Amino acid sequence: MAEDIFGGFKEYSVAEFFKKNRQMLGFSGKIRSLTTLVHEYVTNSLDAAAEAGIHPELEVWVEEVEKNNKYKVKVRDNGPGIPEKLLGKALGMMLAGTKFHRYTQSRGQQGIGAAGCTMYSLITTGQPVKVVSKHNGQKISCKLAIDFKANKPVLSEVVREECAPEEHGLEVEGIFGDVKYEKSAQGVGEYLKRTAIANPHARIIFNSPDGERFVYPQSIEKLPEKSEEVKPHPLGIGANDLLDLAKGAKKYTKLSAMLQNEFTRVSLNKVKELQELIPEVNLNMKPTKLSWGDAERLVVGFRKIKWIAPATDSVVPIGQGQIEKSLINILNPEVIYVTKRPPKIYRGGIPFIVEVGIAYGGDINREGKGGIVMRFANRAPLLFDSGGCAITQTAKNMDWKRYEIKKFDEDPVAILVNVASVHIPYTSAGKQSIASEDDITEEIRNAMMDAGRHVQKHLSGKRREREKSTKKKAIMKYVGQISSDMAELANLKDAKGEIKEDLEKMIGERFE
Repeated sequence: MAEDIFGGFKEYSVAEFFKKNRQMLGFSGKIRSLTTLVHEYVTNSLDAAAEAGIHPELEVWVEEVEKNNKYKVKVRDNGPGIPEKLLGKALGMMLAGTKFHRYTQSRGQQGIGAAGCTMYSLITTGQPVKVVSKHNGQKISCKLAIDFKANKPVLSEVVREECAPEEHGLEVEGIFGDVKYEKSAQGVGEYLKRTAIANPHARIIFNSPDGERFVYPQSIEKLPEKSEEVKPHPLGIGANDLLDLAKGAKKYTKLSAMLQNEFTRVSLNKVKELQELIPEVNLNMKPTKLSWGDAERLVVGFRKIKWIAPATDSVVPIGQGQIEKSLINILNPEVIYVTKRPPKIYRGGIPFIVEVGIAYGGDINREGKGGIVMRFANRAPLLFDSGGCAITQTAKNMDWKRYEIKKFDEDPVAILVNVASVHIPYTSAGKQSIASEDDITEEIRNAMMDAGRHVQKHLSGKRREREKSTKKKAIMKYVGQISSDMAELANLKDAKGEIKEDLEKMIGERFE
């Protein structure tokens, strides 16, 4: 029986897994699948430009090639390009890339996205993608496919040419089936519009299947601060993380040395403080001898110490000024407020920053809809899976009545939330929804409360002015009759006009 049961046991590559579970990469639904394709290529282009310190210039083409939901998608950028030896792995190998293992902020994380697009082209049309890379004076043109069983890229029709050193960038083109273009709140057009909002240093052009050309010009000269790679913070680190680090820390003879060199904010004084808190753990032992019990005690000790906040070098938010400009340009609100929370950390010692912009009035419910929530993660728009996202859940669970917003879904209010982090805890490889990590949810709530208080102040003042105006109008209705009666009672009929003027002046001063 055992031989029968396990006779079919075999190993699968990660590429085979995602081939059968493409929905986990965001390829579910025709409209969403097309937006996901553009999202993956655009985020890679923006990340590459950021790494190279270049003002991004991207052009996107979406063209219907057949009347059965087949579209050609082409994305061209001015980034540094990809060297030939890494071209296949970058675009045709699952879980390969420069981002997953580094403590630095980027839009992409897992090393799946671009390879997922190549996979989607193969499984929906059977065609490889076309790639042109210009890097360090060399132009490489090829077709790219994937060997799913081995999770390896397959390059064909490779052409090598020389190009001018100042020429650089990447162009990817593919034919994709089971996709559909629509002008909707979750379509490619809206995605690129919101991408431009969060990335004003970039120039983005979109050529739609309808023949329309949308140009989002670069609106600021200054590039965002470049995120730097940092070490994990001791707060939020787990026992398993600590053990993994200790096993590979063979170059250290003492655990205390490993803690000081492999974590941020751990000084010699902090090590001494930690030793006093947990004397049962020998910080002079070799890291490789660390046990699970000692790791758990260290984690408990970490949480008892008052640490300096994590360094923000690795995390770059959108910025208060830019969020204000974006909300003004889109919504033309009567009041706007932007708040940024100080850097915090969540599990694994990962730093993150939450920024929230809130706008009220103006053109917000121009289409009869209120309660707009615009979600971003590391400047990338999140258009799908809103119901399960920590941002949406937090916004819906807020007691907005405390802030003079009676019905959040109907009142003219819009919120922009961006979570910037070394590692965004997405709910899936599709990267469209942020998991409800307690630390992150709390920061989102605190930022929304701060922003809400400023809206409340504005609306309370507006309400008081309205009440004063209503009272003033009500009293003014009787001024003529009162001044006439007072003049008659005082036998000063000729002073009726003067009395009226005095009463109006008194009322005006009272309701200033």
